[in-house]
Amino acid sequence: MVKIHPLAVVEKGAELDKGVVVEPFAYVGSRVKVGKGTVIKKGAVIEGRTTIGENCEIFASHIGIVPQDLKFKGEDTEVVIGNGVRVREYVTIHKGTEGGGGITYIGDNALLMAYVHVAHDVRIERNVIVANAVQIAGHVEIGENAVIGGLTGIHQFVRIGKHAMIGGASAVHRDVPPFAVAQGNRARLEGINIIGLKRRGFSRETIRALTTAFEMIFKTDEPLLVSLGRVEEEFSDIPEVLEMVDFIRKSRRGICPA
Repeated sequence: MVKIHPLAVVEKGAELDKGVVVEPFAYVGSRVKVGKGTVIKKGAVIEGRTTIGENCEIFASHIGIVPQDLKFKGEDTEVVIGNGVRVREYVTIHKGTEGGGGITYIGDNALLMAYVHVAHDVRIERNVIVANAVQIAGHVEIGENAVIGGLTGIHQFVRIGKHAMIGGASAVHRDVPPFAVAQGNRARLEGINIIGLKRRGFSRETIRALTTAFEMIFKTDEPLLVSLGRVEEEFSDIPEVLEMVDFIRKSRRGICPA
C-alpha cells in the first residue's frame, strides 16, 4: 500500500510501487518512478525523468533537476538511482546531458551525506560513501566501494577507481587509481588503501602485491610505461594489480601525482 500524506504533491503519471511512503511537503513529478519500500521524506523534491529503486531513503533534497551546464538545451535526459540508496539532507542530483550520455547514475547502497552535489552525467557505482558537502562536477566516475571524504571537490571528467579513499577537504583534479588513497589540495597519492581493503576482506597477499606494485609505479625514476610493463610481468597472476595498471593506462586526465 502506498502512503501519500495529504500535504504532499504527487503529480498524475508518477509511478509509486508497493510500500512507498511520501511524507508532507514532498513533491514527486509526473515522470518519476519509485520502487518498493522507498521513503520520500519531508520536503524532498523529485522531478524530471527520474527512476528510484527499492528501499531507498530520500531526505529533503532536489533530484532530477536541470543541470548547470550552459550547453543543456532541454533535452530529455534522466537520473537513475539504484536500490538501498540513502540521500541525506540538501543533496542536489542533476539529470544528464545529451553530450554526456544522458544519464546521471547512483548505484545500489550508495550513501550521499548532507549537502553533496552530484552534477550532470556523473556515475557513482554501488556501495560508495560520499561524505558531507562533497562537490562532484560533471562526467565524474566513482568506482564501487570508494569513500570520498567531506568537503572534497572533484574536477569534471575525473575517474576515481574502486575501493579508493579520498581524504577530507581534498581537491581532486586528476584520476585516482583503484585501491589507492589520495588527499590534499591538489590531491596526491599516498599509497594503497590498506585499512579499507582489510575491512573488505582482501587477502594479505593481494594487499602486499598492490603495495609493492604502487611503489614500483610511483616511486621510481623510470618512465611510466616501463614501470607499468614491469608490474604487469611480475604480478600477472594478481587481478587487482592488473586492474590498477589498466586503469592507469586508460587515464585521459592523467593520474594524481605521488
